[in-house]
Amino acid sequence: MEVSVLNINGQETGRKVTLNEAIFGIEPNDHVLYLAVKQYLANQRQGTAKSKERSEITGSTRKLIRQKGGGGARRGDIKSPVLKGGGRVFGPTPRDYSQKLNKKVKVLARKSALSYKAQENAIIVVEDFNFEAPKTKEFVNFAKNLKIENAKSLLLLPEVNKNVYLSARNLQRAEVMTASALNAYKVLNADVLVVTEKSLESIDGILNK
Repeated sequence: MEVSVLNINGQETGRKVTLNEAIFGIEPNDHVLYLAVKQYLANQRQGTAKSKERSEITGSTRKLIRQKGGGGARRGDIKSPVLKGGGRVFGPTPRDYSQKLNKKVKVLARKSALSYKAQENAIIVVEDFNFEAPKTKEFVNFAKNLKIENAKSLLLLPEVNKNVYLSARNLQRAEVMTASALNAYKVLNADVLVVTEKSLESIDGILNK
């Protein structure tokens, strides 16, 4: 599959690049994508939710009422879960939600996500560029030139570029990341994938090992 290379102004440069069929032209595996997305979302969870049980509540252990004959539920001390301000039964405790995936599964998931974008013609290739200074207006103009200002976009760079990253940081529908940090969730979550020429080379090197 050939894609025209655009410049920062959205104009064709006259050059074309061929997307690697082994990465952008495979039959997507939906189950692997499900596993990759589930793992990514699970790994974002902090797992710090915590509620106090009755042994952790401060209060008297004096028995409030007799065991039977009161007409209500049985309760011991003021820390009982049946009372307001008492401890919680089976409440959340800190835990690790992270999941693991095999390397081959992760690679297949990224290839599947990229293949879906290629099938949707949602991949734009631009020549390598840089901003002289971090300016949100520069990135807004860049998105307008590519006609993606109203779409959720993901820009892949070959390496960390502080000026470009800071220029897009305040834009809700734009995200910038390096090709080495690419994951299936980010690709699927974006409407349009914008890739620089060197990023394509990086993706080929990473996913073709």
